[in-house]
Amino acid sequence: MIIQTEKRYYTPEEYLTLEEKAIDRHEYRDGEIVLMTGGTTNHNQIALNFCRKFPLKINNQDYYTYINDVRLWIEQHRLYTYPDVMIIRGKPIYEGTGTSNVINPSIIVEVLSKSTQEYDRTDKFQYYRSIREFQEYILIDQYRFYVAQYVKKEDEQWLFHDYQGKESILKLGSDDFEISFQDLYERVNFELSQE
Repeated sequence: MIIQTEKRYYTPEEYLTLEEKAIDRHEYRDGEIVLMTGGTTNHNQIALNFCRKFPLKINNQDYYTYINDVRLWIEQHRLYTYPDVMIIRGKPIYEGTGTSNVINPSIIVEVLSKSTQEYDRTDKFQYYRSIREFQEYILIDQYRFYVAQYVKKEDEQWLFHDYQGKESILKLGSDDFEISFQDLYERVNFELSQE
């Protein structure tokens, strides 16, 4: 027999208090707290490789790059989440009084996991698109040489491009930056890619 239990809904403030003390990371989805799955070494290496190569300045503009532990608050969808990589053009804008929650990434990179790839491609992308400053979404496959890229155009349409194969070069559409797959997938062992 299955016993249904009533779901508990949390305020954003309750979530932040609990998250401060938590050992694991959780996402806040409009009142619900969801445990985030752990990453693999390949997942972490890919995110780190991207960050290592991304410059602090492009065309005299400052960029701030954050990996894994800085939360993103999306007010319209009442969502706190931890993108794998967030890049902010200019200064970060914080939500609240601390420096743990930002609201203005222009580029978000997610390294795909089997357990979250569908969410990353659908609902999460929809939530991200509500961010005014958001210009580019990069989805990196950790199981093969593959990247999906979405770039926002002036008419609010999103242009899709995908890159496949070891010799590919990812070129950002919103900024003057490119990274070869040799660099992006450096020290990644696809034979170890299991969850």
